[in-house]
Amino acid sequence: MSNQQSFYNKVYDAVKRIPAGHVATYGQIAAMCGSPRASRIVGGALHRNPEPIVTPCHRVVNRFGGLAPAFAFGGQQVQKELLEAEGVAVRDDFTVDLERYLWDGK
Repeated sequence: MSNQQSFYNKVYDAVKRIPAGHVATYGQIAAMCGSPRASRIVGGALHRNPEPIVTPCHRVVNRFGGLAPAFAFGGQQVQKELLEAEGVAVRDDFTVDLERYLWDGK
């Protein structure tokens, strides 16, 4: 297994831990995987997510609470609908209130 694939697997494992009704940031996931400066790589891993239902990548947002403009599985509107179905309010500008919904990582 390559280093990249090993890191991707760490990302998928971390994302699977985010509970419904919460979000995490790309940077938060990168830090959980031992590479706090690898938020873009986290985004790349999630864009290639082989199990989008099993690995809830829709729960990952940017550091401002913004949804992914090119959400790999249908765009911002689909990501918004998935989050709202779990009880996460998404604003009209496709952002989430991180003070309210950010997962504490525990």
